[in-house]
Amino acid sequence: MRLVFLGTSAAQPTPERGLTCICLEREGEILMFDAGEGAQISYLKSGLGWNKKMKIFVTHLHGDHCIGILGLLQTMTLQNRTQPIEIYGPDGIEEFIASNIKVLNFGLSFPVMITAIREETVVDEKFYIIKACEADHSITSYSYLFEEKDRPGKFFPEKAKKIGIPEGELWHKLQLGKEVQVGSRTVKPSEVLGEKRPGKKIGISGDTRPTKRLEEFFRDCDYLSFDSTFSDELQEKAVETHHSTAKEAAFLAKNANVSNLILTHFSARYNDESVLFEEAKKIHSSVIAARDLLEIEIK
Repeated sequence: MRLVFLGTSAAQPTPERGLTCICLEREGEILMFDAGEGAQISYLKSGLGWNKKMKIFVTHLHGDHCIGILGLLQTMTLQNRTQPIEIYGPDGIEEFIASNIKVLNFGLSFPVMITAIREETVVDEKFYIIKACEADHSITSYSYLFEEKDRPGKFFPEKAKKIGIPEGELWHKLQLGKEVQVGSRTVKPSEVLGEKRPGKKIGISGDTRPTKRLEEFFRDCDYLSFDSTFSDELQEKAVETHHSTAKEAAFLAKNANVSNLILTHFSARYNDESVLFEEAKKIHSSVIAARDLLEIEIK
């Protein structure tokens, strides 16, 4: 798994930063969170690929978080994409996309399924779930939590060999946590695997004020990307515009026992985001200031 930040600016792009767009790549699938204007340009630079399994999660319907979906869909059609795309977002997401496609009069080379979401579980796949929690912004907005389901424990080849299990398909099934038959004997995964390993948790805040609900929602995340639009000296403006400061993001991450905090969605007034990084670093021990095309391996 890896996180790829395609855009890290707030409201307006800068020469160094595009508008908000974050991708989580897992097992050949792309989970995209928001797509600001021009997202397809950064996506092209990232080399993530045009025809992979893909889901897009929109936090809210402000232009710097969703307009880029239109260009992305059109570019993917020009790239002859055939894989379907699932899009999730607040009420109005279906009308926004369908109306614009109709007005702009461009066809798609692949199916698009659009779902208006509520809180709680949005997607429940075999190996992960994605949950939503309402954020505190100027319009209806959601934060998202990617939660990997527990993985089978470490596989011990020497134990499998001792039992007499031939290498190959049976080993693979045991690694997936399935029982196998060897002659007249049924071998359970627990005989060749260590204890189950907890899955990873990755949070995406979108635009929001820090809240106690989000603190609980993001509890024990391995990585949390959080709204850090302003520095502490502009805290009043953060309240007025329903955004967060880097300091507030750090306090929330610390209180929620988050392992790694990623600052993003920087106001265009900051040519250098180091002031925000230093502010957060005083509070949380592991802070990353995102930049466009930053890749973070999730180990």
